[in-house]
Amino acid sequence: MSTLSHPQRNTAQENRRVAFATIIGTTIEWYDFFIYANAAGLVFAKLFFEPAGNDIGILLSFASIGLSFLFRPLGAFLAGHFGDRLGRRAMLVLTLVLMGSATTLIGVLPTYETAGVIAPILLLTLRILQGVSAGGEWGGAVLMAVEHAPRGRRGLFGSFPQLGVPLGMILASGILALMSGVISPGAAFAEWGWRVPFLLSFVLIIVGFIVRRSVEESPVFEEIVQKKQQTRVPIVELFKKHWLLVIIAALVFAGNNAAGYMTTGGYVLNYSTNPKGLAMDRTEVLLAVTVSAFSWLIFTLVAGFLADSIGRKKTYLIGYASLIAAVFPLFWLVNTGNIWALLLGLVLLTVGLGLTYGPQAALYSELFPASIRFSGVAISYALGSILGGAFAPTIATALVQATGTTTSVSIYLLIVALVSTGAVLVIRERKGIDLGINNQAEQEVGATVFDKRTAAVRGQDSARV
Repeated sequence: MSTLSHPQRNTAQENRRVAFATIIGTTIEWYDFFIYANAAGLVFAKLFFEPAGNDIGILLSFASIGLSFLFRPLGAFLAGHFGDRLGRRAMLVLTLVLMGSATTLIGVLPTYETAGVIAPILLLTLRILQGVSAGGEWGGAVLMAVEHAPRGRRGLFGSFPQLGVPLGMILASGILALMSGVISPGAAFAEWGWRVPFLLSFVLIIVGFIVRRSVEESPVFEEIVQKKQQTRVPIVELFKKHWLLVIIAALVFAGNNAAGYMTTGGYVLNYSTNPKGLAMDRTEVLLAVTVSAFSWLIFTLVAGFLADSIGRKKTYLIGYASLIAAVFPLFWLVNTGNIWALLLGLVLLTVGLGLTYGPQAALYSELFPASIRFSGVAISYALGSILGGAFAPTIATALVQATGTTTSVSIYLLIVALVSTGAVLVIRERKGIDLGINNQAEQEVGATVFDKRTAAVRGQDSARV
């Protein structure tokens, strides 16, 4: 009998503690990540890439955002291997400390003016460490949430770590707006004000460390250890049996990530405030990004409820339809130069972002077998990030420079969203599948329309849908 069926493992108190720990931890992780993306859009081109000139400096600054994504798979491979071998909780604590340490150190870096070429080299090194951390953090957070959750509420519980993204963006853009508009306005922000949000990460590390250490290990992993079912080399097993599923799962995420990095990657922030372009007020745009993050948060949580009621797949399809409908109005509204129109465009985008992000944790967790689940969800997420968001701001900047119009960016986002919609269509609904190690035989098959399935699995799947 699976430990997931034991009532004592799903007490209300433990559920609350797990939910709180996953929300707090991922909020801190993504605060660290978004502080960099926003600062890259605002000041890093001048501070670290100044000799390249304005346009090239902006491209290099955005490329440094994408650089970290190339190292996410490394973090996913490492955290996936040890998460499947040693446990989910240990990886959560380790990735949090790594991310926070790298972010804090960015806050004390010298600029190009004072240190020359060593400044961007140090910046990129710390950005790589952020990428390694981000690649490993997400898988552990969602598995702790989903594997602790009651079977009928995995969509909701899985949406809790997803809330860390909009919450991290709220915190990051809010603090940057405070520094830019109140505490260190004008030239002071470029001189020293941008450093403060990075240095604040040190305090957040301590809070996150205490919270995450208080959570018990996932019941699924404890069951795996008890039955001595750890896979010796999980990554080899994953790609030997489930390489196609990894690619499909990555494509499911790509559309959300590409559109999301128009805001979280700092592109809209840079495009709208660039003195050679719309020249909108920096603080006002930061506040608009902050407000839109609340909308993203709400629709992410709504998606968690929907995923439990109508299924993960239907929720995704509604979300991508919403996202596709928003990619052209987003830039039509931004290009008016009016702050309220810009805010409306961002809010419209976040409806689809939330609905295609909230169900992801439950969907991914139910796709992969228990013994290699950490590796499966972490690597799929990391690859989806590269395919979608890694260089989305850089691609958008290059497209506008080449075509002179943001319509090209909207077309790019539309294409990626359509590819992701196609990936969703080939995944089967697995809502309610037993995640325990005793049910690994069923977990091994039937995740996509390309899988061969036994009659028994087919019958169970039909009953669920």
